[in-house]
Amino acid sequence: MSIANTPNPPYYAVIFSSARTENNKGYSQMSEKMISLARQQPGFLGVESARDENGFGITVSYWESLEAIQNWKENSAHQLAQNLGKKEWYQRYKVRICKVERDYFFGSE
Repeated sequence: MSIANTPNPPYYAVIFSSARTENNKGYSQMSEKMISLARQQPGFLGVESARDENGFGITVSYWESLEAIQNWKENSAHQLAQNLGKKEWYQRYKVRICKVERDYFFGSE
């Protein structure tokens, strides 16, 4: 995964910090499916994700508006994944929604 190519601010970031369980059954496939589905949603701008060897991960998705974020939260396939995550894949997680007021970039794109 690479650094998301976001537009000039303002835009929104949804930060999903999570601690995984040891159950990996179906997780990778669902994760890939959710990223693919999110990319199809109106207002989606990009995503970045990382996970360490202990199961702690952070995924940041970027959105044009709070309405786009709410629509993604209410997506039926996404809700199914959320419920499976609570039952099977996550010990705990926290979601933070932030407005990006400023950004800058170093390096070649």
